[in-house]
Amino acid sequence: MSPKIHAAITGTGHYAPEKVLTNADLEKMVDTTDEWIRTRTGIRERRIAGPGELTSEMGTRAARRALESAGVAPETVEAIYVATCTSDMVFPSTACLIQAALGAKKAYGFDLSSACAGFLMALDTAASAIESGRIRTALVIGAEKLSSVTDWTSRNTCVLFGDGAGAVVLQASDRPGLLSSLLGVDGTLADFLSIPAGGCKLPATAETIRDHLHCIHMSGRETFKIAVNTMLEAAQQAIARAGLTVADINLMVPHQANMRIVEAVAKRLGEGVMDKVFLNLDRYGNTSAASIPLALSEAVAAGKIKRGDKVLMVAFGGGLSWGGAVVEWR
Repeated sequence: MSPKIHAAITGTGHYAPEKVLTNADLEKMVDTTDEWIRTRTGIRERRIAGPGELTSEMGTRAARRALESAGVAPETVEAIYVATCTSDMVFPSTACLIQAALGAKKAYGFDLSSACAGFLMALDTAASAIESGRIRTALVIGAEKLSSVTDWTSRNTCVLFGDGAGAVVLQASDRPGLLSSLLGVDGTLADFLSIPAGGCKLPATAETIRDHLHCIHMSGRETFKIAVNTMLEAAQQAIARAGLTVADINLMVPHQANMRIVEAVAKRLGEGVMDKVFLNLDRYGNTSAASIPLALSEAVAAGKIKRGDKVLMVAFGGGLSWGGAVVEWR
């Protein structure tokens, strides 16, 4: 019998634009205050890409750093999975553009759109390809330019979002890496968090642009409640599927959307869990699919993860969609 093939993270990288948009800056743009934003979200600032700085460019920068971290040449990458809801264009995919920029000539690739849960969806897809034996090395990237779909006149949403990218190298291993993955969607709740226009349902018109329908729309109070419940369930099930308990988790890297959501999930998971949570949302805000890989890369750079650690990742986003995953760090 052939030995079981596992999928392990062997490298991480991230990139964030230079421009910083602070809460004080937003006070000059909409009717809000620094205190209101911080107490309700935990966000102090976010990064904003320049006009010519594209999702594919940010994803490429993060991918290069991940490849360097893993000691992997672009020519050996066999697949590129990009989680994004802000691709450069409808097609070709962002993955194709990143493949060309990296010179990863042997790699196939495609985009996966599942909003804030997108990275975990893409990670599961890449792991499945590796565990089946079809490929041995993949790049999994989360990259977003949410500033391009943010309504900068809406104080309820413009304070939340930022731009950035994160990436991991996933490789075949004879030792466990990805221990479990739990994914879910509920399309009956799609209207709670969406970009209404831009697809075939509402193609661009003067009216859709006037009404900001190409921007993020969110039912905040309802979304908050569902986010806490689904992230909690996803975390609990991912831990159980890995054959672990909450006490076995060394670090939790949640989707960086809102401090109150993270605190509520951590509190319900158990006493002391919040002490194991890695946070950077105060500096980046919600970067959607880029959120978890960006935070994961920063946690690695800060020395928060060591070999053998059990790391829990959990996310919630539009769809509605959610995911949880546990990895053993290699």
